[in-house]
Amino acid sequence: MSRNVLITGSSHGIGAAVAIEFAKRGDNVGITYMKSPDGAKAVQEECLKYGVDAQIFQVDLSHREQCEKLMREFLEHFKTIDVLINNAGGALQIPKGEFEDMPMDYWDSQINLNLNACAYCAQAAVQNMKENNIRGRIVNVSSVHGSVTWVKRKMLPYCAAKAGLDMFTKSLGVEVAPYGIRVNCIAPGLIMTKLADRYKPEHLDGFLNKIPTGFLGQTEHIVPAIMFLSDIESTEYIVGQVLTVDGGQSISGTIPAMKEDFER
Repeated sequence: MSRNVLITGSSHGIGAAVAIEFAKRGDNVGITYMKSPDGAKAVQEECLKYGVDAQIFQVDLSHREQCEKLMREFLEHFKTIDVLINNAGGALQIPKGEFEDMPMDYWDSQINLNLNACAYCAQAAVQNMKENNIRGRIVNVSSVHGSVTWVKRKMLPYCAAKAGLDMFTKSLGVEVAPYGIRVNCIAPGLIMTKLADRYKPEHLDGFLNKIPTGFLGQTEHIVPAIMFLSDIESTEYIVGQVLTVDGGQSISGTIPAMKEDFER
């Protein structure tokens, strides 16, 4: 039986690959984007090849009312939700200066996008799953920086948000487990999506030196882990766990600092 799956931040990168994989398996998918309608359209067209229902939703997840609108529109169309993948997030346009110079609007936007949005979407998903007796699955996409800090200026709110997301996963996982709903989390290391274009070759070399596997992570290394945590039978006895997929990056020593980390 096909499932209805919402994947946030799915117009490119990990989210796009996950949406397509669900479609390959016969599941209906909700695809979201903020600034890349062309990317979302391309993902939708690929998903439609597999004979599933694939819908696009434009949303800025850093605003609660837009998260609520997304969930309302998804449920109006699909009626139920079986799987929620809270994938959207990031830390771009990092401002200059130190913590005391940080605009609090930046702090708010990072916490909203990387933590609060996951809670807003999960709340609506859990309500629907309970009402329809669905053995739902929620997978939050965190980061190794939920447990390992990053020297780079202004990554502080991103790290704090991801740490909060890890604990949110554990807490919500325990609460909803009696209803057959499973909430788990994946914590990727550096993955070579288009967001990695901001790094210079020497920066990537620095990361590579700290990855025991000897190669940088690719999207295909993350998708199987998300699909596993989304599976009904495989995760029946897995509750509130954070699965790290980083080639050993987070346990091999300090995450490498970049030269500009120390520039003022």
